[in-house]
Amino acid sequence: MRIGIIGLRMGLHLGEWCRRLGMDVAAACDRDPTALAAAADALPAAALTTDWRDLLGQGLDGVVLANDFDAHAPLAVEFLARGVHVLSESAACTSAQEAKDLVEAAEQSSATYSFAENYVVHPHVRLLHETIRAGHLGRISLIEADYLHAMAPETVAALIGDPGHWRGRIAPTAYCTHTLSPVLALTEAWPVEVTAFHADDADPRAAVVMAVRLSTGALAITRHGFLQGEPDSHWSWVSVRGTRALAESVRAGGDRAWSVRVRREPWASPDAAVHDAELVPPRLLVGGAEIERKAEGTVRLLQGFRATVEDGAAPLVPVRPAVAASLVGVAGAESLAAGSRPVAVPDFSGQG
Repeated sequence: MRIGIIGLRMGLHLGEWCRRLGMDVAAACDRDPTALAAAADALPAAALTTDWRDLLGQGLDGVVLANDFDAHAPLAVEFLARGVHVLSESAACTSAQEAKDLVEAAEQSSATYSFAENYVVHPHVRLLHETIRAGHLGRISLIEADYLHAMAPETVAALIGDPGHWRGRIAPTAYCTHTLSPVLALTEAWPVEVTAFHADDADPRAAVVMAVRLSTGALAITRHGFLQGEPDSHWSWVSVRGTRALAESVRAGGDRAWSVRVRREPWASPDAAVHDAELVPPRLLVGGAEIERKAEGTVRLLQGFRATVEDGAAPLVPVRPAVAASLVGVAGAESLAAGSRPVAVPDFSGQG
């Protein structure tokens, strides 16, 4: 399987894992010559270029889009039109028009679109999914998800305060798929409406809270950005409250952050007793070796992409859930601009 990588910050990390998993990284691109030079040793077989269009004629089986956050959809459309399988980082799109173009390109292409949303297959989310599918929680009423970083104020200001960098360009609601994609996967729902709030009006770009009404009737509360208190975890916490029980990832440092606590009250238990247990996910092995916990989502994501390209497996996160999660961030920005009023999320479920 011959792949190309566009964008060599996160893309270099993905490219190195692709090589470890047996894929041939045949081409790589970045506008920054310094990034290209750094990639030369890590990706010795790759043809390097500063122009992504050079990859269109490389005869690639697939391409990994890890370029700027707000520049993925146009490239995805071009590669899909040429029958090249796409694995796109977040965001999938930045507008309803981009979403429409991307869905049409993916559904008309001989190739496939996969969303590179590794948080859907991280250990704690997989455990939550198994608990839900086993019927232990009942109907989901409320789901919460955090994607938070604890950093010094000056570090945050440097990261999001540069208008020349994509982090300085995007709305504070935009980087939401690490929360929304797991929410949609766990609930098997679609976002209907979002109301967004600045966590702190004195520092409005630092963090946001969004209330998302789902098609099932459940409510999702998501928080993302820069808030204190999450330095030791993998930055992700998910809580699912059903009509019969609660399941949530454990707020702890180290490996316990990937475990899940399940709490069931006496009235919902056959033995009329409280059941409160901590579930530990099994380790992922590659070539007989244990994978570091924080890398499991990335490894499963790339394994899934390879299975899609080589074996015809369904994408782990296909195009419609990808644009749905991304458009919550777009609608959330509209909600902020309207004084935190509810805004409808464009419906790309395909069910209308």
